Amino acid sequence: MIAIVGFMGAGKSTAARSAAAALGGSAGVVDVDAELEARAGRPIERIFAQDGEARFRELEERLILELLDRRSRPDLRVLALGGGALGSAAVREALRAHLVVWIDVDVETAWRRCRGTARPLAADRERFERLHGDREPMYARCADVIVPHHRAAAMGSVLGALDGLPTGVRLIWACSDSGDYPAYIGAGVLAQEPPFWPATVPGRRFLVTDGHAGRLYGNRLGALDGRVAIMPGEQSKTIAHAEIVWSELARGGMTRADVVVALGGGVVGDLAGFCAATYQRGVRFVQVPTTLVAQVDSAYGGKTGVDLSEAKNYVGAYHQPQAVLADTDVLATLPAEELAAGYAEVVKTALIAGGTLWELVRSGARPDSPEVIAACAHTKLRIVAADERDGGLRQTLNLGHTVGHAIETVTGYARYRHGEAVGLGLLAALRLSSADALRAEVADLLAARGLPVTLTDVDPAAVVMATARDKKRIGDGPVPFVLLAEPGAAVAGRAVASRELVAAVRELAG
Repeated sequence: MIAIVGFMGAGKSTAARSAAAALGGSAGVVDVDAELEARAGRPIERIFAQDGEARFRELEERLILELLDRRSRPDLRVLALGGGALGSAAVREALRAHLVVWIDVDVETAWRRCRGTARPLAADRERFERLHGDREPMYARCADVIVPHHRAAAMGSVLGALDGLPTGVRLIWACSDSGDYPAYIGAGVLAQEPPFWPATVPGRRFLVTDGHAGRLYGNRLGALDGRVAIMPGEQSKTIAHAEIVWSELARGGMTRADVVVALGGGVVGDLAGFCAATYQRGVRFVQVPTTLVAQVDSAYGGKTGVDLSEAKNYVGAYHQPQAVLADTDVLATLPAEELAAGYAEVVKTALIAGGTLWELVRSGARPDSPEVIAACAHTKLRIVAADERDGGLRQTLNLGHTVGHAIETVTGYARYRHGEAVGLGLLAALRLSSADALRAEVADLLAARGLPVTLTDVDPAAVVMATARDKKRIGDGPVPFVLLAEPGAAVAGRAVASRELVAAVRELAG
């Protein structure tokens, strides 16, 4: 059975009807709230008013447990639960035997849809926001599938992507103005036999990888019709290497009906995605990230590109993947230094998200756990759904990257891994944000994972000069920075005084 969960106003009833239609017109569907009202002979708001919320929760729990028991309704295929139903431990336990789909809605949209209605818990904005924050972690823990609220009426595509879903793997439905795709995150995505491949992505597969990832996992992607290998490392993310990939794809006979498969870390994903965006004016591609940096950040959102000697990521295109296959088990083969570099992106994402993810990270949760990786991916995909092309909100994902990219540029992309440079950039950004206590905490987190917290043998003045070439700069104006006074409160487009930037970078150098 498919159980639809989510906050008030998410569109659970719409999603349930859409899912039932996709399963076939005869598929049974029940909305718990409507069923409860029918059985009680009075609306929910009257039950609240006459009997109290506690009594309503008792009736709700009893009804849900009855409906989840397949023996009571063998025809039932889709069940839409009330917003607070997961507050019951018994309901959460019963849901473990079913596919749970969370319709994710932001608090602003939910409030706009619910205010002024008869919903008894939507009368007060402050309480409404508190409920949203309190319930969201429960939805996240229970969900097998996460779908943005504005795709609630298009469940057919989501269900199609579930075909063959490995047990225990979470699907996050990514959406943007230019396309939707499934992101599969969890242990064992690449360990299936026969190999798992999204049913939504037909066509011949042409692999782009590096020697290390290709040797370990290249045989876990099913039949391949071509294979291109590059050298590992940021030095391969260039136009020269893109030409090698384009030429190899052409020699292999790849057409616009085929699919590029990017197997590797952020370098492979960015390069292969850029080649897919430009080969024959655009072909489909699938991301198969094998590093922590890629699994929590770079594999999602459709930014592709290569570096110039003058600046990082200066040539590229927005090109959304057709799917992301993130097998968290493959991270066990990473060197400790690579895991540490990925941790910097985990910290960055947690700072942007705030709330539960920040508390999870600062408490010492394993950064390579499926829970943390899925939460980071979900955070990024929420932002991309609202702003695909860096018009505003997506710029917050650059927290720490302005100084971080400058460090990479002045050191020739050879001295610091991307995550190491981002970690240093985070410290500079937090100093510029006057978040001194938070900076100290982040420095301790980074150092505990073996990441550098000081800039050695690098000229701070050169780093400051390199920030002026950051691609976010517009016209003759200053480079806009992302600042963050506290977790969950990132703000993009902020001007920074030159003397303050110089001081923040010099502080990194000790």
